[in-house]
Order: sequence, then C-alpha cells, then structure tokens
Amino acid sequence: LQVLGFEVDTVNSVQFSNHTGYAHWKGQVLNSGELHELYEGLKLNKVNRYDYVLTGYTRDTSFLAMVVDIVQELKQQNSNLVYVCDPVMGDKWNGEGSMYVPKDLLPVYRDKVVPVADIITPNQFEAELLTGRKIHTEKEALEVMDMLHAMGPETVVITSSDLHSSLGNDYLIALGSHRKTKADGTRMTQRIRVESPKVDAVFVGTGDLFAAMLLAWTHKHPNNFKVACEKTVSAMQHVLQRTIKSAKAQAGEGNKPNSAQLELRMVQSKKDIENPEIIVKATVL
Repeated sequence: LQVLGFEVDTVNSVQFSNHTGYAHWKGQVLNSGELHELYEGLKLNKVNRYDYVLTGYTRDTSFLAMVVDIVQELKQQNSNLVYVCDPVMGDKWNGEGSMYVPKDLLPVYRDKVVPVADIITPNQFEAELLTGRKIHTEKEALEVMDMLHAMGPETVVITSSDLHSSLGNDYLIALGSHRKTKADGTRMTQRIRVESPKVDAVFVGTGDLFAAMLLAWTHKHPNNFKVACEKTVSAMQHVLQRTIKSAKAQAGEGNKPNSAQLELRMVQSKKDIENPEIIVKATVL
C-alpha cells in the first residue's frame, strides 16, 4: 500500500517471530484493550481521519469486536470511509476445510464484522463458513456472494476456489461481485470470473497481499471493477512466479522448498506491485 502511495498507520494484530506456516512461532496476540489504547493515542492527536480500514489475521474475539467499534466511529467522521475486511479463518487442503483461528471468531465475523464491511475477500471455505452454504458450482458461488451482499458488503471477492476451470486443472478460479447504486437509485451488480495459473506450493501471506492490492486498485479504478481485479490478480501472479522461481533455485534440483525459501518476494516485486502488467484477464459474467 505504501509503494502505491497510501499513507498507512499499521497496527499489528499479532506480533509473531515469523508467520504460522513455519513449524514453530512465538509471540503475542493483541487484545481489545491494547488496540483501544493505540487508537486512543491516534485520536488524542486528531490524526484518526481515514479513507480506508483494512483488517486481516487476528486470533482474538474481543479484538475483532473492538475493530467494529472503531470502524463505526471512523465512519461517523467520514461517511465515505471504506472498510476492507479479509475474514481470515481457514482454508481447504486436499478438498477438506479446516479453521486455523479459534472457532469463536466465526460468529463475530458473521454477525458483527461483515455487516460493517464494504469489501470482503474470503476464500471459498470462508465464504461457506459465513453463509452456512457449500459451494459446488459457479451458480452456487454466485448465490453465496449474493447472501454475503445481503449481509452488508457492496464488493465480495472469493479469492480462491476449488471450482473446475474450463482452462484445466492447472487454473484457480476467483470470483468477484460488485454492487453499486446508480444516480437514479437503481442497483446493478457486476460479476466477474478470473482464472489464473496455479503455482504448486503453499504460500503464506497471499490473502494479505490480495486484500491490499484490491483496496489499492479499486481506489485507483473506482468505476472499473474488472480492471481492478485484473491488476490485483496479475500483481499476485508476478509475485508468486518470482517467489517460486527463487525458492526452487535456493532449494536445489529435486528438493522441495521450505517455508523460509517460500517467503513472498515482495521487495523484489516492487515494480510489479506499482504497475502490474496485466497477464490475467477477467471475464464478465
């Protein structure tokens, strides 16, 4: 976000030695009192005027509830504030979904967080958790996105799914749905499908990167959801391809790259993040 020209005030929801894709990690989880204290400091200096709030990984229900209070307060000051929420809860491995945060976060996301969010970026498993509905087909995915719209957000992007791609098994499908109210009060929904090449590795942090990119590109292309998604997914591809190439070189011929070697090559991808060449096209549904 900073590379793309945004002034960012960062609050770490967790302070860990490393991400949780490693075998071990140590550190602290921020609670609601600590978050509130940090926000109070910003407020006392009258610098708590924001255009965007972006949240991702957290492990504490009280922290999440405090996020909702803060977002509501910020929206009272700036009715145009956009809250981008990546409801990080879990994922699917080999077709089986499991949560990697405490289960009591789900009702807080579903009942409190999603209703105040403007843009949400769940993966398929998280979209299923939030709506209580399984997705087997694209039609079901679109219905689930409509259910998520009905909860509050105007933009819903299912960042990854195990839906079958017409391009073959080596492609991953993301789906986006953007609702907007026209000047005459009528509402229209634009839906898109993006199919991007799968990269055969487990990366950590891709969801964070996706949500940040989507925030940036929807800001820069407010009236072109398709292009915003194409730039987001293309930037992701550039970063992942560079990462896997570098990881394989470090691991050596025939060896599987480890967590350290698979750390996203963010700095090395600075130019691609700033100005991604569109290598993945979106289809308007």
